[in-house]
Amino acid sequence: MTEPLGGQAGTLLVGAGNMGGALLARWIAEAKAAGEGPAAFLVAEPAPGPAVADLLKREGIAHVADVAVLGPIAADTLVLAVKPQGMGEVLKGLAFARPPGLVLTVAAGLPISFYEARLGRVPIVRAMPNMPALIGKGVSVAVANGAAGAWARARAEGLLAAAGAVRWVEDEELMHAVTAVSGSGPAYVFLLAECLEEAAIAQGLAPELARDLARATVSGAGALLDADPRGAGELRAAVTSPGGTTAAALGVLTGTEGLG
Repeated sequence: MTEPLGGQAGTLLVGAGNMGGALLARWIAEAKAAGEGPAAFLVAEPAPGPAVADLLKREGIAHVADVAVLGPIAADTLVLAVKPQGMGEVLKGLAFARPPGLVLTVAAGLPISFYEARLGRVPIVRAMPNMPALIGKGVSVAVANGAAGAWARARAEGLLAAAGAVRWVEDEELMHAVTAVSGSGPAYVFLLAECLEEAAIAQGLAPELARDLARATVSGAGALLDADPRGAGELRAAVTSPGGTTAAALGVLTGTEGLG
């Protein structure tokens, strides 16, 4: 296969695991809603999971196991969604019939210079989406290199917007903070729900009730935070009566042995 996209504009997605597969599903849904077909997509993934495999088959999307079998790639957009430790090997297998208009990477930790050293001075956007992208409720922060012009930035934003909100930074060093806050952040929230559930069980609640209360509390608080214009500190104060049990618990959480 020397011209996987028939010489036409299209998107090559390399990596269709949790994040890559979620993005692909969102892109296909958007394309179908707009009356477009998925023919402009090509996926390179050695071991697609059951959900992704079913999606590829159902939508008739071309799929290969390794980018090395593609030959010169004519895609306008290359999306890299493989694990950071495997990125170097993937990039070795890439060959371009013409420079892509955009290389969008969602791999954590790898700087733009890593890609430029291997791909040359092509338009590159590095992005950090997070796990709620699976349901279109994520947030992605992106940074572009100097070769990325208006088209590349708009294209990247359009692809990322399928998974949720998109924000930009101009200093790539800020991506470390982004990764710590929003990239890893869902794990912190899930840990809170886990701790609430365990505490409820320890206090005698049935496990099913404890689970339901913990999940509903966390998801409901998140929905309120999204809908209410007040800041997180104001909302916390609104639910904290002076001298009450919530204030006592927060004192522990924000103390020297807690979150403070």
